[in-house]
Amino acid sequence: MTPIYPMFENRYRSIWLSDIHLGYRGCKAEYLLDFLQTVECERLYLVGDIVDIWSMKKSLYWPSSHSDVLRAIFDKARAGTQVIYVPGNHDEALRDYDGMLFGNIKVRKNHLHTTADGRRMLIMHGDEFDSVIQCSRLVSLIGCISYDVLLYINRMLNHLRRRLGFSYWSLASFLKSRVGSAMQHVNNFEKAAVYEAQRHAAQGVICGHIHHAEAREIDGILYCNTGDWVENCTALVEKQDGGIELLHWTEQKSCLKSITPDEFDINRKVA
Repeated sequence: MTPIYPMFENRYRSIWLSDIHLGYRGCKAEYLLDFLQTVECERLYLVGDIVDIWSMKKSLYWPSSHSDVLRAIFDKARAGTQVIYVPGNHDEALRDYDGMLFGNIKVRKNHLHTTADGRRMLIMHGDEFDSVIQCSRLVSLIGCISYDVLLYINRMLNHLRRRLGFSYWSLASFLKSRVGSAMQHVNNFEKAAVYEAQRHAAQGVICGHIHHAEAREIDGILYCNTGDWVENCTALVEKQDGGIELLHWTEQKSCLKSITPDEFDINRKVA
C-alpha cells in the first residue's frame, strides 16, 4: 500500500529552515526532502548553513539526496514561492552577494519579516551572537571536531535503534540539555538575539546556528530558533493567521504513515 504522507500537503504563509548542512555526512536530507514534498508556503526562508562549505573543503561528500533537496527548493521558487536565503557562517561566502538573485532565490544578510498579525520579525542566522566563533577560530575548530565525533556516535546509535524498531533519537540534544556550560551558552545566545531584535524595533527574532530549536517569549520579544536538520529535523512555520509553530519532523514523519489527513494535527510549540 502506498504511504499517504507524500500526498498530504500542509499550506503555510511562511516556513523557516536553517542548518541543513548539505555536503556534510550528518545531514538528514531524506527527512528534509520528505518535509519539502509535504508542505506548501508563500515564503520560504533559508536561515543559513544550508550548504556546508566548511565541511566540503575538508572532504567532498554529496549524495544524490542532497541534490534532490536543492532541486526541491528551486522547484518551489520557480512555482512562485518567495525564497530568501540568509547565509550563515558555514556558507558565509554568499554574504558577499547581498541583494542578488540566484534562480529566483534572493540573498540577504538579514531580513525583516512581517507576520499576518502585524509583528515584525528580525531574521538572521545567529553566528553574529556566538562569542566563541567571533573570538577564537581555534576553539571553534576543536568544538567542530568534538561535535563530529558525537554525531558519528549518534548515527551508529540510531542505526541500532532502527534495527530494533525504535524511532530516531538525538544523543547530541540529550547531552546538550544536561550539560550546564552548554545550557549557559544557549541562554547567552538567546539574550543576545533578543537584544538585537529590540535594537531593530522588532517584536521577534528568528535565527538558527546553535542547533537548539525553540519558540518562546523572552523579555517581551518572541525568540524563535529554527533548530537544524542534523540532530533534530525541525522547522518553523507561520500559519495564515500569523501564529508561529515549531515542528519536529522526525515525529511528524512517523505519524503521517499511520493517520489520515483529517486526523493530522501538526501543532507543537505555538507562539
